[in-house]
Amino acid sequence: MTANENAHSESTMNQQTRHHFANAGRPATGFLGKVLAFVLSAGLLVLGFIFSLAALAVVAVVGISLAGWLWWKTRAIRKQLRTMPHAEYGGGQIIEGEVVCDADQPTASGRLLP
Repeated sequence: MTANENAHSESTMNQQTRHHFANAGRPATGFLGKVLAFVLSAGLLVLGFIFSLAALAVVAVVGISLAGWLWWKTRAIRKQLRTMPHAEYGGGQIIEGEVVCDADQPTASGRLLP
């Protein structure tokens, strides 16, 4: 093929492609076309709803399974915490107090956050 024939062939393909995509976005014409578009749209909407419900069910089952597995694996720790006296949690002492800070005075480093 010569360069001229090749360029002509590419230009013909480009015109056909543009014509195809130009008609792809046009609304359906005629009553039958509109009914077909409505039926296809409704069918796709129903299929999307079905798949989203199936995905939600899978996520729920996986989530519940993971929560049950975690609950089962931590049962020994929960039992140990129930039987442990309260004194072992923090030495049995509760320290209460207040913090008073003068907001006008900068910190020693000059920064507000550590």
